[in-house]
Amino acid sequence: MTISNQHARPRLIIAGTGSGAGKTTVTLGLMKALARSGMSVQGFKCGPDYIDPTYHTAVTGRASRNLDAWMTSPEYVREAFAKASAGHDISVIEGVMGLYDGKDPLSNTGSTAEIALVTQTPVILVVDVRSMARSAAAIVLGFQQLEQELNIAGVIVNRCGSAGHYSIVKKAIEQMCGIPVVGWLKREEDMSIPERHLGLVPAIERGELEPLFERAADALLEGTDLDAIIAIAKAAPDIEEELIINRKDVSRQNPDPMWTDVNLKSSEDSTVGQPDEQEASARPIIAVARDAAFNFYYPDNLELLEAAGAGLKYFSPLAGEGIPSEADGIYLGGGFPEEFAALIADNVSFLEGLREAVRSEMPLFAECGGYMVLAETLTNREGLTFNMAGIIPAQVQMQAKRAALGYREARAVEDSFLFKKGEVIRGHEFHYSTMTYQEEGDIPYAYETKGLRGMKQEGYARGNVVAGYTHVHLGSHPDAAVRWVQHCLSYRLRRSGQHI
Repeated sequence: MTISNQHARPRLIIAGTGSGAGKTTVTLGLMKALARSGMSVQGFKCGPDYIDPTYHTAVTGRASRNLDAWMTSPEYVREAFAKASAGHDISVIEGVMGLYDGKDPLSNTGSTAEIALVTQTPVILVVDVRSMARSAAAIVLGFQQLEQELNIAGVIVNRCGSAGHYSIVKKAIEQMCGIPVVGWLKREEDMSIPERHLGLVPAIERGELEPLFERAADALLEGTDLDAIIAIAKAAPDIEEELIINRKDVSRQNPDPMWTDVNLKSSEDSTVGQPDEQEASARPIIAVARDAAFNFYYPDNLELLEAAGAGLKYFSPLAGEGIPSEADGIYLGGGFPEEFAALIADNVSFLEGLREAVRSEMPLFAECGGYMVLAETLTNREGLTFNMAGIIPAQVQMQAKRAALGYREARAVEDSFLFKKGEVIRGHEFHYSTMTYQEEGDIPYAYETKGLRGMKQEGYARGNVVAGYTHVHLGSHPDAAVRWVQHCLSYRLRRSGQHI
């Protein structure tokens, strides 16, 4: 059941013709320029990426959100956008790769174009025009014609050699494509964005990238008509805000044909909204590790846990903190534990707290970086080995090359506090490490995952521990959040000597 209301949501998508076209520079410069003008800016990122939203959050002062219609659903994306954009002057959505690049080369699935169509958001296309003139018009025209329902409302040209060069490509694009070129960036002013890797989060937290954001805004404003961009955003149609009353309305639709026997919808006997009626003092507490080592969380996951009745308690292993005493469950997200392995290894309270949680059968979910910390040892890029929690009988080794990247459809191998056997959840995998188990023939894998390279088994599930490299999105299967919170509540009552 849904209740629909029409609401104005000024918004635009910054898309590129391909990776490296300059959309991140434009996005950051635009966000900073809008914020400077006194506007309240809400950032979004198309796709599953964790890093670009970190930049957005630093620039706007509010948490950026992922919009991914493959991991969740078009209905979920519309609801998530409508809720997060409410009360803000403008929303800026950064695209992923090229405008039409996504999961499937034969459709818009998983692409920036899909999000633009789902949210009815006008697109500003960023085009790298080095060494071209009228050919730039051919590029824009091709992007317009590939998906004619898409509203490419304006163009920003990047890496122009001079004002004269800009004038040439502007005239050509506007003549042939019928849309305005609203700005340009000089070739030498292309920002050098720090590598989206290991030192990023600490640098942002220390404010070290603020000069970069200011420089991006200055460069953008020098050649861009900010008022024209704002007008494009304000011309976006009112969005139909879909308030999902029963979360099963937004469960994963159109499951993979290989798994059509699996029920991906929420069970009939549970809704996310029911536990909200609990008194705050009765809510089970899920301890969430959050610092520079553990910071990759989809905000939706945390909100779905709260909506299911959990209270969240954040703690920092890097600050020497252990598992909060009131915890009834633990969530270890991804991040960069390899960069802080010495500090983690020295935090005896944290590691012993994890072991004690397992001994007491407290629900513990870990993904990617958190999964790595549950292993016996972690060897970093320098070849140094550190003792970790020892909950999973395996060793982690960092690699020079990327070990895995891509969307994942994960099917539960066995029942757990999070999933029933055969249930499917969607997510994303991206890591540079490998997990080597001591006994390859007897591994309690958590998932059977499906990606572009086929099927594989991954992760670890035993007792009340579920862990794996896959970053799951609970919005693709909201019952997992409900079940997790219910198990935490059971643990809480059992610990206090009560019975359900």
